[in-house]
Amino acid sequence: MDIRLQIKSLLSEAELYRSQGLFLEAKDKYHAASAMIHKVDKIKNKESLLKAISAKIQSLEKKEEKVKTGPASPELSEKGQDLIKNLFGENDLQKAIALAKFGQFERAIVELTPLLKDDVYRLEAGKNIIRCKLAIGSVDDAVDQYNRWDSAELFTADQLASIRKYLQSRLDQKGIEKPLPVPVGESVDNNTISNSGGIEFSMPEPEAELLDINSIGITFTSGAQKGKMVEFDVNFQSGDMLSLIISKRDKGLIDDLKDGDKLEEIQFYSPIAMFKGTAVIANKIQIDSGPKQGDFCLDLKVTST
Repeated sequence: MDIRLQIKSLLSEAELYRSQGLFLEAKDKYHAASAMIHKVDKIKNKESLLKAISAKIQSLEKKEEKVKTGPASPELSEKGQDLIKNLFGENDLQKAIALAKFGQFERAIVELTPLLKDDVYRLEAGKNIIRCKLAIGSVDDAVDQYNRWDSAELFTADQLASIRKYLQSRLDQKGIEKPLPVPVGESVDNNTISNSGGIEFSMPEPEAELLDINSIGITFTSGAQKGKMVEFDVNFQSGDMLSLIISKRDKGLIDDLKDGDKLEEIQFYSPIAMFKGTAVIANKIQIDSGPKQGDFCLDLKVTST
């Protein structure tokens, strides 16, 4: 694997662990990335990047000491944010999404907003602005943003319908009763998707922004659950990596699963579609600290749909 991709992979894994409260595992990944960067002379702004990673490690150490809960992410300096953008993004949209994945939501919104004027990026930029506002905890702000777009002529009816379905599904999951207005002129197909149980949907290539996945159904092919489909909520998504938190009470459901296992029959559910595919178990870890202590973090890498 290319050295740049290896570093990106390590930093992505570190952020994934950090977001789930797995501070020790996150630090290990950051240390591994730092060691790799030290060995490579051709990386631009090498020292600044190492300082940004060091700041992340120090923040994790403080969180461990205070046994804090929740995945709040410290704001990096502007220079540190720029480094993340350039390391993880090939275009303006990818760079903005990279900031969001590293918890830099306010800066990500700033970067995404100008993309609303671009026909190519408009829809994905809009979805990610909503995602960032929800991540910050600004539910009312996200709803207000949607309502402002609904009153404007920035998006087509179908584009706005797509954003609405994503936001409405998130509100419903949180138990928040805030019905959103249906865009005038929304197509019949979009109106009937949720009632018909979904449509077959092919995911973009791995380098593209993947469809948001709210939950999955795993059909077990061995063990006590052989032949049964069990549904799990997706707690975190980073590209084609899905993270599930399994309660210790449900430990028996995943006892027979181990790292590297391929899951052949998975049903993916999103706000606008459901489709089948496969995935590989990237990590299965029991959480040893924080509010989820004793529960399991199951990371799946989507391999095909």
